[in-house]
This record gives sequence, structure tokens and C-alpha cells, in this order.
Amino acid sequence: MNTEISLVTGANGHLGNNLVRLLLSKNIKTKASVRDINNTIPFKGLDCELTQADLMDKKSLINAFKGITNLYAVGANFKMWARNPKEEIYNNNVIGTKNLFEAAHICGVKNIVYVSSVAALDFTKLPAKESNGYNKDRRNWYYNSKNDSDKLAIELSAKYNIRTVLILPSAMIGSEAYKLSYSNTLVLQILKGEIPVDTNITLNWIDVKDVALGAYNAMTKGKNRERYILANKQHTSIQDSVKIAAKLYPKLKLKTPKKIPKPLLYCIAFIMEFTSKITKKEPLLQKHYLDMFYGLKQDYDISKSIKDLDFNPTDSKVALIKALKYLKNDWKA
Repeated sequence: MNTEISLVTGANGHLGNNLVRLLLSKNIKTKASVRDINNTIPFKGLDCELTQADLMDKKSLINAFKGITNLYAVGANFKMWARNPKEEIYNNNVIGTKNLFEAAHICGVKNIVYVSSVAALDFTKLPAKESNGYNKDRRNWYYNSKNDSDKLAIELSAKYNIRTVLILPSAMIGSEAYKLSYSNTLVLQILKGEIPVDTNITLNWIDVKDVALGAYNAMTKGKNRERYILANKQHTSIQDSVKIAAKLYPKLKLKTPKKIPKPLLYCIAFIMEFTSKITKKEPLLQKHYLDMFYGLKQDYDISKSIKDLDFNPTDSKVALIKALKYLKNDWKA
């Protein structure tokens, strides 16, 4: 009799909840950890045990991981901006990773699939691939946190002798969302016509269900301490994304955002950052975004994931259409 138990951290999040549903569909005994144990809505009708755990509270992680064989480390802080980014973003992701591996070691966890990000890749050579190494650009706290926590996960995996496979997803979009992820929010903004200008920043859309399956295959087939990109091969521009939405929903009369010169975008970003200091809200555009991403083609070499994980993602434009339909017709705040 198979007594293996899987646990998914951040199980109320977009990827975490889809992963819990996938594991249950495969009749795998599954526990779901969340910071707020009263947040039960994402688990309605699901036959899984709910447990409380916080990455910044190692004792809660130890309590949650007892008896666990396979751990899916999904929970993380996915923010590109915060009032105190080192504390809210960087420390949460890096110290949280340290706490997670120490708790897993104490509890005898055998296997970990660690969810990193394409943010932890070197984009100086395209298409970006795992063997290129890490992103050397240190201007963004979220990117810093994913680079450093990715390296730390590999180090701690070796230190504690826990088989660990890392997955690096791109912009996850699609259904079964109980709160809007950063990427799904962008899709909703497209639907609402809230993309007035083209910032020349590209996206690599990936269906969240493809990432969930990739995570499961990483657990069952992935090689120890290897990193796997879970993305589509080619990027999609903001203009193309809006055109797809406009063709899908002509009655919305969505206008293709106009390209404007980079110097003018810098001026807009400066004003937005200044306003943000007063409102304490995230600016829609920041100067370092333009420095890091303007003109960057987010294309990836996914041959390693195809070979080792049988990764076969939905075409990015099809994934976008599915996400648009979901957010237009089914999603409720």
C-alpha cells in the first residue's frame, strides 16, 4: 500500500491550488498548507487536509511537514513592488526558503519540487536557458529574491541530502483562481482596456495547468538538483496580446496600445514613482522596469524540460485566449 503523502505550500494561490487539484485527480493523498487556515473557499469540494503554515514561522512548517514524503514548495511572495521590498519580498522568499528546507530536513521529507522563476535566469543570451546561469541584474528586489533563493535551494538540498528538483515558470495565467495573480491581473487589465501605451516589454504566457503538470512530472521524473524552465518558446508582445483580446471580444472595442519613445516612458515612470511615494500604491511603471525589460524578447530554450519532463505546453496565444475567456466569463472577485 502506498503511504506517500504530498504537501503543497501556498495551496490557495494560483499554481498551488491547481497543483492540489491535479494531485487529487491522480488519487494522491494530499495536504494543503496555507497561512490563513480560515481561507477554505479554494478547497470547497476537495478531499484534502488543510493545515496552517507560514514560511517565516519554522515551527509551523515543522508541524505541517510531519509525515510528508513529497513536498511541493510553491508558496512565495510574488510582488514586483512593496513599500519595504527587502522585508516583504526578499526576506520572505530567501529566509522562507531556508526555513522550509530546515523544517523538511527535521521532518524527514524525501523529495522537494521547488518553484523558482524565469526571473532566476540570465537573459544576456537568448533564448534563455538553464545552463546560462543566473540573472546578474540586481535592480529589482523580486528578481534578487528568486535568484538567491534558487541558489540557496540547491545548496540546502545538498547539505540536507534531500532530492530537490527546481522548476522555473514564466507568466502563469488561466483558470481556477481565487485571487488574481500578478500575471492574471495583466490579462484582466487587457480586457478592461487599461493598457494605454506599449512599453515594449514582452511576456511569455504559460497556462498554469501546464505548470502544475510540469511540477508533478518534476517530482516523478526530474533529475536531482536540476533546474527546468516551464515556459513557451516564444514571447508575446503587449500589442499582440491586446489584438488577440480585441478579436475575441470585438464589442469591447479594445484599442491597440501605441508605442511611444523610450525617453517619454522614462518621464511617465518618474511621475508614477513620485506619485507612488504619496499614495503608497504600486506605480504602473518604474524606471528600472524599462532598464531591465525594454525590448527584451522573453524567449526560452525548453528542450531540457521537453526531454526530461515530457513538457508539452499549450501554445502561448491559445493559453491567453483561454485565460481571457475565464476572466471574462467565470472569474469572480
